[in-house]
Amino acid sequence: MAGHGTGEHPHGADRLCEAGDRVYSRAVRRGRVPRRDAEPVPCLLELALLHPDPDDMDFLVPTAPQEVMTRLLRGMYDEVSESHRRVGSVVAAFERYAGLGRRVREPSAGGEGTAIRVLDGLSRIQAAMDEATQACTTEVLTVQPGGIRREHELSEGLHRALALRGRGVRMRDLYTHVARHGQGLLTYLELMGDTVEARTLDEVIDRLILFDRTVAFVPASADHTMALELRHPALVEYLVTVFERFWRLAIPLTAPLPDTGIEGISHRERSIAALLAEGHQDAVIAERLGVSVRTCRAHIARLSETLGAASRTQLGVRIAQAGLDGPPRASGGASLTVPGQGSPTAR
Repeated sequence: MAGHGTGEHPHGADRLCEAGDRVYSRAVRRGRVPRRDAEPVPCLLELALLHPDPDDMDFLVPTAPQEVMTRLLRGMYDEVSESHRRVGSVVAAFERYAGLGRRVREPSAGGEGTAIRVLDGLSRIQAAMDEATQACTTEVLTVQPGGIRREHELSEGLHRALALRGRGVRMRDLYTHVARHGQGLLTYLELMGDTVEARTLDEVIDRLILFDRTVAFVPASADHTMALELRHPALVEYLVTVFERFWRLAIPLTAPLPDTGIEGISHRERSIAALLAEGHQDAVIAERLGVSVRTCRAHIARLSETLGAASRTQLGVRIAQAGLDGPPRASGGASLTVPGQGSPTAR
């Protein structure tokens, strides 16, 4: 951060200093503050939390808290998305290297410290997971992509989950929002009690399981018959960071999904609208959100009807007009207009 006060206020928009917090809070309460009040805290101007009052340049007015939060969440989302792409590149590289040259040698009996191990076949994957479960003493972090979790999928790892619960190991699981509608997941969480904490997002990265922040398992093939066991400290720490940033953005399973603020448009339809605006096809959108292509197309049809769009091209225009092509925009309590539908009340 350049300019006067850089050394005194070395922080970002998500963590104000005490002086900055006082001035910004006062500006929000009063609507504006004298420019001289902000001179000791130049970070507020540099971070665009305050800006000049066009009617009186001797005063500064605050940026709306909703806009600040939206900007912050967008930055975090972009950062996590970039991390997701980097993880995918690393996994693809491991797959490619594993297929080059001589066959990967089996690790020796004392090879627990092997940094990267390719597990070929479901039996080897299950054996490695069981071994990691037995050694785990503190924490398990998991990312579970896809949609509704079927009961047989949950029962496959139930013996490991129960063993972990018996030893007092804490678990945190990330799912897509769609998983909220599955009875199997609700039954599993009820069985596990407060041992497991679950949160959901519109979309997550591919499957990831971390034991005690020392060993991680990620898929190494599309059909999940191959996996990578990662024990390199830098790789594991990187994956933990990715998980923690997704966790901060996720919504607890016990909390309702945020309202879209537009009558007739659900949270899932808003997510679909944003992905349509990015140019994704129906099948890609369905995979990323964990729903079937048929369900995805049904939501698109309802979205078109609500926005009054007669074609896909017109739907793209209407999505942009309604502000559905990005993160939720601060409305300040005002009504949001849906093109062709009048002005429904913001909820």
